Amino acid sequence: MKNKKLGLNTVCTHTGEVKDKQFKGAVSPIYLSSSYAFEDIDEKRYPRYFNTPNQQALSKKVAALEQTEAAMIFGSGMAAVSTSLLAFLHKGDHIVLQNALYGGTMNLVLEEFDKYGIEYSFTKSLDIKDFKKEIRKNTKVIYIETPSNPLLKITDIRKVAKLAKKHKLVTMIDNTFASPVNQLPATMGIDIVIHSATKYFGGHSDILAGAVAASAEHMDRIFQLGKNLGGSLSDFTVWMLERSMKTLGIRVKEQNKNALKLANYLEKHEAVAKVYYPGLKSHEDYELAKSQMSGFGGMMSFELKPEYDVSKFFKSLKLIKPSMSLAGVESTVLSPTQTSHALLTPEERKKQGIADGLIRFSVGIEAKKDIISDLNQAIKKAKKK
Repeated sequence: MKNKKLGLNTVCTHTGEVKDKQFKGAVSPIYLSSSYAFEDIDEKRYPRYFNTPNQQALSKKVAALEQTEAAMIFGSGMAAVSTSLLAFLHKGDHIVLQNALYGGTMNLVLEEFDKYGIEYSFTKSLDIKDFKKEIRKNTKVIYIETPSNPLLKITDIRKVAKLAKKHKLVTMIDNTFASPVNQLPATMGIDIVIHSATKYFGGHSDILAGAVAASAEHMDRIFQLGKNLGGSLSDFTVWMLERSMKTLGIRVKEQNKNALKLANYLEKHEAVAKVYYPGLKSHEDYELAKSQMSGFGGMMSFELKPEYDVSKFFKSLKLIKPSMSLAGVESTVLSPTQTSHALLTPEERKKQGIADGLIRFSVGIEAKKDIISDLNQAIKKAKKK
């Protein structure tokens, strides 16, 4: 469902509501039934078919935000990723993936694809020439993630889309870190847009969900597999997600502001060795990020200098929460080597440039001065004696 006329916050608030015709409440009702009538009804509803009233309504909101024809909601981000990939890849097919990816996605490929007879290759860099080098006669899909997790590397979306169209390949992108508030891949030629809806869509660290947006044709193919794999989402969680997405625009824009200020602050901090944030002019892909993003996002990573103990830094934080996930309204930090990329070997993490001391920082909506105060006191306590 394309809707370019309505403003962002209007789409977030009103598109994809379940209409309450009897009481006309301001909030969508929840249809918790797992069993629906089937006689004299055009559409047979069943939760596993992704077509309960709440599931269908929320899918319209996701499609409107991503400016695609259709969308689906899944039980997790990895359910969205795996269903999308397997819907377009079969035995003997090949996929090109960028070398900087979420650890769960990379682990899916490394651990499972050989079992299915699916061939794969990772690019050596994010340069379009390296994507071109990896294309084979049996290549079917190009998969990218930008900004990447956890080093915030930027892939040129338009160049990848153009290359794929030339070779008649399907393109997929993990748009989780950017969110549709900051980046609209479908408008730049990408076929399938994937989200861990646990993150910015949810925004309150209280749900697990995934989302996929694409053309009606591509979504039908994903649905045909999805109903067999069974990765649908409970309607109560769907309702919570719809509630959360009403504030997506204002939350993400506030996180954008905080993150840019904090990235600039940390870059000048005497205890910080390096900051990874595409909104910094020192970032190698700053100009590219500026050309394809309307905001730089609330995610960054940074490394403390060797004379600081990262573990002690985590334990000394009072306001910022060391936490497994990201993108909530509260600021959180984690160690990628212990969480998001723990499934990868040390050698695989090294190839991606992920140091053991890397800190991923998900910036929340707290007052900037309070976040800075907490960072400073924790850094001070983390200095090795």
